[in-house]
Amino acid sequence: MKLEHGVLESLPKVLLHEHLDGVLRPETVIELAKSAGYGQLPTENPEELARWFHQGANQGSLPKYLEGFRHTIAVMQTEEALERVAYEQAEDLSDDGVVYFETRFAPVFHTRAGLSHQQVVSAVLKGLERGRADFGISSGLLICAMRNMDVSLEMAELAVDFHDRGVVGFDLAGEEGGYPPKKHIDAFHYIQRQNFNITIHAGEGYGKESIWQAIQYCGAHRIGHGTRLIDDIAIAEDGKVVKLGDLAQYVLDKRIPLEICLLSNVQTGAARSLAEHPFKTFYQEKFRVTLNTDNRLMSDTTMTKEFEAAVETFGLTLDDFETITVNAMKSAFLPYHRRCDFIYAVLRPGYAKIRASLARK
Repeated sequence: MKLEHGVLESLPKVLLHEHLDGVLRPETVIELAKSAGYGQLPTENPEELARWFHQGANQGSLPKYLEGFRHTIAVMQTEEALERVAYEQAEDLSDDGVVYFETRFAPVFHTRAGLSHQQVVSAVLKGLERGRADFGISSGLLICAMRNMDVSLEMAELAVDFHDRGVVGFDLAGEEGGYPPKKHIDAFHYIQRQNFNITIHAGEGYGKESIWQAIQYCGAHRIGHGTRLIDDIAIAEDGKVVKLGDLAQYVLDKRIPLEICLLSNVQTGAARSLAEHPFKTFYQEKFRVTLNTDNRLMSDTTMTKEFEAAVETFGLTLDDFETITVNAMKSAFLPYHRRCDFIYAVLRPGYAKIRASLARK
C-alpha cells in the first residue's frame, strides 16, 4: 500500500542535517530585511521570493546553490532575528511531525552588526528553548566552521564552551573543492580531546577522498551527505553490488551514519537525479542512512516531502521509515539513555499507532 501524504506527515521524524540560515520563512526574510534596512532582496513578495530562492538553488551546482545564503545571512545579524529564526524553525518542524532535530550554522557569519560569537550562539539557543517550551520539540545545535576560513579552532572552542547549554556537536561546512578537511585537523583534534561530537560535510561536492579524510584524519562520527561514497562501491550492470571498497566497508562496519538529503543532492549536482541517487544502494546494503532536508527554503522541501520522494523513487514502506527514523535517533548527538527514551517512548509507539490505524482501514 502506497503511503499517502497525510500518513507521511503524521510519522514521527528525526532530522539531523538542516542549516539554520537555509530555513527562513519567506515572510520572515522580508520582515527582517525591512527592520534591518536591507534593500537587496530580489522581491518583497513572499511567493515570488520563495520561487527565487528555489530557482537559484536548483541549478546543479553547489556554489550556485549557496548564493542565496547571502540574503538570509544578511537579515540574521541581531539577537532578535537569530532567536526568531530558531523559534520559527522549531515551530515549522513540529508542524511537520519532527520530534527531535539538530540545526547547524556558522556563528562567524552573524557578527556584522557587532555581536560576539557568544551572543550569536546564545540567541539561537534561546529561540530553540522557546520552541521546546511552546511546541514540545527537542533540539540540539551544531556549530559550523567553514572550510575556506582559518577560524576552525576558535569555532571548535566555542562549541565546547556551550556543550552544557545546548550545543551538541561541531561541523565543517562550505565548498569542498580545494578545501580538504585535514587542513582543519587542529580543530578536530581539540574536539576529540574534549570527548565531543563531530559531523563533517563530505562527499557532496567532491569525491570519496573527502569522506576518507573526514573520517580517518578528522574523526567524524557522522558524514553530511556522503553521496560520493558510491564511488567506492562496485555495481554490476543489473544494479547489484559486486564489491565494497575499503572505505565503504569501513563506513558500513563502523555504522558511521550518512546524513542523506535527497532533494538538495539533486539540486546541487551531487546526484544527477532522484532515480540515480545512491540512497537505494546504501539502504539495501544496510548502511546507516538517515533522511534530512538540508535547507527547506532553498530546496522547497520538508521532511514529509523528502519521505514522499523516497516513496515515489525507491518504494519505501512504513517499516523502512521506522528503520530510518530509529537509525537517525541512534545517530543523534544525545546521551545514550536519551536516545533510548526517544526510540522506545516516542518513535516505536508512534509507528505502532500509525500501523494499527492503517490496518483498520
